[in-house]
Amino acid sequence: MQSLTILTGASRGMGLAIAQQLLQPGAVLLCISRQRNHALQAQAEAAGAVLEQWSADLAEGAAVARLLGNWLRERDAAALASATLINNAGMISPLVALRDSDPAALAQALRVGLEAPMQLCTAFLDATRDWTVPRKVLNISSGLGRRAMASSAAYCAAKAGMDHFTRCLALEEAALPHGAKVCSLAPGVIATDMQVQLRSADPAHFPDLATFQGLHAGGQLSSAEDAARRVLAYLYRPAFGQDAVGDVRG
Repeated sequence: MQSLTILTGASRGMGLAIAQQLLQPGAVLLCISRQRNHALQAQAEAAGAVLEQWSADLAEGAAVARLLGNWLRERDAAALASATLINNAGMISPLVALRDSDPAALAQALRVGLEAPMQLCTAFLDATRDWTVPRKVLNISSGLGRRAMASSAAYCAAKAGMDHFTRCLALEEAALPHGAKVCSLAPGVIATDMQVQLRSADPAHFPDLATFQGLHAGGQLSSAEDAARRVLAYLYRPAFGQDAVGDVRG
């Protein structure tokens, strides 16, 4: 039996580390990212896993969701042990006050960070609604969805929206005989390109700059590999889905 996982944002950072750790014998992994990762393909072949990579812009989430729904309907559910969607992709718009923001950049961040996860959840849950194998939805959120930060309104709003639509989704799926288990999970503070962007911001526009520089200087950032292990451990625990909103740090 094969374990099917759909993962967004798998070309770098924690998403890439999650993909690498998922590529085990018997795994079927569909990665949706702006770019394909050729090293992942070689790893999949060596591990005896099945890997498919789509190059797609999640700002066009509705189109990607349609493709995903059609792709899932072609799968043989009887051959699967489980099916999981991990919405990991996200982006942060320029770190400036909302009054100084570019409306197009705000829209882009919200499409990638909030609209696309909702649309992919819709496609996943619709196409698999008659499957009886265990299904899970893991939405990668952030502590900034639960704590406001100046000059990052779009990112904070996207993650707060992700948390809350996951709560709604959990109520809906709990009412079904074979409903999916869902959770919006904060993965902790990770050494990624986004952290570099935060530490490189203009202090005149980003009042929290010193905080992020301090986290880096103090060695308080998790590696992408360690963060991926913690996220997957949370996904695999028996109580996954008991809380619609969680944090790997407890």
